[in-house]
Amino acid sequence: MASMTDIIFLLLIFFMITSTLVVPNAIKLTLPQARKQTAAKPLSRVTIDAGGNYYVAFGKQREKRVSFDEIAPFLQERALEEPEMYVLLYADESVPYKEIVKILNVANENRFKIALATRVPRQR
Repeated sequence: MASMTDIIFLLLIFFMITSTLVVPNAIKLTLPQARKQTAAKPLSRVTIDAGGNYYVAFGKQREKRVSFDEIAPFLQERALEEPEMYVLLYADESVPYKEIVKILNVANENRFKIALATRVPRQR
């Protein structure tokens, strides 16, 4: 019986040492990288620049500067014109994530289809 307890203690020590060597599973994220540009028409664009300013546009219109509170009514008006409208969100990489989530919430509340714009890497 004494030799059996020695084996159990050796196994216990072995498992304690090896468990510290195992790296816990972490979520590995590979951020999306676009290879080609796709277009879903008609598009409404919401742009957030590095200064935190909001701009909206529909189709080929030029962007116009608006306040955050004006974004939802603008998109709702466009959705009445084009029920299959997509919202494309352009945000500068320095924009805080909180600002992007605010736009995503507006789209979610109004059941708009939304896509985040990415940059296409240059071909070498």
